[in-house]
Amino acid sequence: MSEAPVLDRIIKNVRVVRPHQDAIELLDLGIKDGKFTDIAPNISPDTAKEIFDGKNLLGFPGVVDAHMHVGIYQPLNKDAVTETKAAAMGGVTTSLNYIRTGQYYLNKGGSYKDFFPEVLALSAGNFFVDYGYHVAPIASQHIDEIPLLFEEHGVSSFKIFMFYGGYGLHGLSDQQNLFLMINKDERYDFAHFEFIMRGLTRLMKEHPEARDTISLSLHCEVAEILNAYTKIVENDFSLSGLHAYSAARPPHSEGLAICIASYLAHETNCANINLLHLSSRKAMEAALTMQTAFPHINFRREVTAGHLLLDVDTPNGTWAKVNPPIRPRADVEYLWQAVLNHQVDWIVSDHACCSAEQKRSAKDPNNIWLAKSGFGGTEYLLSGVFSEGSKRGMSYNHMAKLLSWNPSRRFGLLEKGDIAIGYDADLALVDPNETFMVRAAESESQQGYTPFEGVELTGRVKSTFLRGNPIYNNGKVLGSPTGRYLKRKFIS
Repeated sequence: MSEAPVLDRIIKNVRVVRPHQDAIELLDLGIKDGKFTDIAPNISPDTAKEIFDGKNLLGFPGVVDAHMHVGIYQPLNKDAVTETKAAAMGGVTTSLNYIRTGQYYLNKGGSYKDFFPEVLALSAGNFFVDYGYHVAPIASQHIDEIPLLFEEHGVSSFKIFMFYGGYGLHGLSDQQNLFLMINKDERYDFAHFEFIMRGLTRLMKEHPEARDTISLSLHCEVAEILNAYTKIVENDFSLSGLHAYSAARPPHSEGLAICIASYLAHETNCANINLLHLSSRKAMEAALTMQTAFPHINFRREVTAGHLLLDVDTPNGTWAKVNPPIRPRADVEYLWQAVLNHQVDWIVSDHACCSAEQKRSAKDPNNIWLAKSGFGGTEYLLSGVFSEGSKRGMSYNHMAKLLSWNPSRRFGLLEKGDIAIGYDADLALVDPNETFMVRAAESESQQGYTPFEGVELTGRVKSTFLRGNPIYNNGKVLGSPTGRYLKRKFIS
């Protein structure tokens, strides 16, 4: 009698891409209890309950999209379903989402003690991929709640939106305390940012076992520069569309904010700093300069697929409004060079589904000032990086580092990020030769448009596995949501 199968599934004939190996090996992947347990050529099919033929496709570690916004423009529980279906289409298996109190999201202020359990309740059973949250301390009381978020909910990553205190989400505003839902005598300013950093430094001292994965992310733009330049550009009728929006939020505002944030990190000994969605040459140069100035700070530098695939001349205009703005082609090429120089630590989507009806004014659809900021795109993250990166000579293992390994290490997702024994069996099978045109109509996202419309990409995701189970195959998202909340655990 033959022995009972010991594996749940074997995915055969996969050209395995690993973050730390140049060679691409043709292997079989044995999976049990959601983990890779056997990785070898020609695993006997008799040892598994199910066989899936990988058809010699490239197998990337499931993508860790470390910068998403679920529930910003529509209810979180509904947004999670549709937008993580889109994620699954693109080989994303882990979604890390920024969340905060104030307008949008849950439209509530108050304590995270009350707010965050509600976020988790709305999330449960609605994500097709595994998920976690980065939390923004908006009110002063939230700084005191950082230990609670860490110890009770496993949140180890936090965020500052540097421009929020004096500038609106979509443009000029003198109503920011109302927007943030904080008391009129509170200030969301540089001093508040300093005190957040001091709070995180205390947390690192109290939890040395988690020191490497407690971090602070910053959206780096300075409100005073944005306010001044927006007024100038709004009165300059020679500029319109994305050209105008880029000029209204100029790159030196990013650079200045990076310098301020970095000095505050030095002053407070806040060791782990993530500089988000660097969009321009000036931003990247400032970030690299600060790394030299403060070598004891562990900086990480992030760019988005949007800033690598689009420029101010994209025909999709107002659909591509985002903060910081899409930039001229020279900035795009500088960012790509930074990627190739290993000066960028991870690439993300900054996915924020904003429906067409909400995104731009029906009466004046081309008016960039009336458009809302942000757009989705998690479904194009892997294919976008694969397509444009391959053209520029980027290796597959470098892609795996930037899309999976590096963000998983930084954010304490220690069972994600590689195709290796003991890791979660998260996998994206990619056809490196299939070319396709981006069409919003083919996406599971509820957005209804995409600024990437008509962009030709090479390298299509054919199948996605979450903890060994197929969640996307043959153009269809499968089953019901099985994504788990990733409570980041640390052992002393």
